[in-house]
Amino acid sequence: MSLLNIVIVIIIAGVLLWVVNNYIPMDEKLKRILNNVVVIVVIIWLLKVFGVLTYLRNFSV
Repeated sequence: MSLLNIVIVIIIAGVLLWVVNNYIPMDEKLKRILNNVVVIVVIIWLLKVFGVLTYLRNFSV
C-alpha cells in the first residue's frame, strides 16, 4: 500500500469522524467512545500496514 493511500484513508476517517461529531446529535460519552474506538482502529490498522504487528507476533522474550 502506498503512502498516498495511507494518507487518504486517514483523511477520510478524520473527515467522517468530524462529520459524525458535528452533525449527528449524540451524548458526549458516546462521542468520546466513538472517537476512541476510531483512533484505536486506525492505529492498529497503521501498525498492521507497516508490519509492526507481524514483527511483534514473532518477538519472544
